[in-house]
Amino acid sequence: MTHIVLETDRLTKRFGGLAATDECSLEVVAGEIHALIGPNGAGKTTLLAQLAGELRPDSGRILFEGRDITRLPVHRRVAAGIARSFQITTLFPKFTVRENLALAVQARTGHSFDGFGVVADESDLDDGAEETAAQVGLSDVLDTVVGALSHGRQRQLELGMALACRPRLLLLDEPMAGTDPEEAQAMGRLILALRPALTCILVEHDMDVVFRLADRISVLVAGRVIATGPAETIRTDPQVIAAYLGAEPIASTESIR
Repeated sequence: MTHIVLETDRLTKRFGGLAATDECSLEVVAGEIHALIGPNGAGKTTLLAQLAGELRPDSGRILFEGRDITRLPVHRRVAAGIARSFQITTLFPKFTVRENLALAVQARTGHSFDGFGVVADESDLDDGAEETAAQVGLSDVLDTVVGALSHGRQRQLELGMALACRPRLLLLDEPMAGTDPEEAQAMGRLILALRPALTCILVEHDMDVVFRLADRISVLVAGRVIATGPAETIRTDPQVIAAYLGAEPIASTESIR
């Protein structure tokens, strides 16, 4: 039986006269990678911000695992099992990978410590950092200062920071942004490896990436979902072609290996 982990019901957010989301209704199934696509200004990032609790909608509801979370602040959504990564890396560049991950573990567990220098003395934080680093392929650079990492590896670390919160729903905002093709392939494999234990909502402009990764795709236009379905359905949907993909359906893409 299909389990809906997240649902938005007529979610609306206005900035002056502009409706960034306009009675936006969406259902996300547990264990899937659900991509959100649409032209610039369609409302994708605004929708993610409302799901994460960074923006409060003007009307409508957000249900997570059947619970109304519309008015919950960010930290309570994180505690409930929702984590987000951003288009631009949000890391501590002067600290090591280990210290960055330990901070994320600390935020989840509620540990306190006096300054960054004692992170290594907290064995459970250190264990959590090492476990997460292994999950995202960063074990070999645990004690490397983040500012010295390539952009692609910083993106891996940002994913690790979100995973250290042990979410059940992960909001990914352009995780491949700024990466080269090899780094994007590596990130894609990491995201695929999260399924089905973790549900992901993915915002990504690269259609090749979207069609490779997503189990289902929702298309936003002017703040509303105009179509939802698997890649093949979306690729050939006349409304989607007219609104976003261009004059011809996108050709099939090979799966990430």
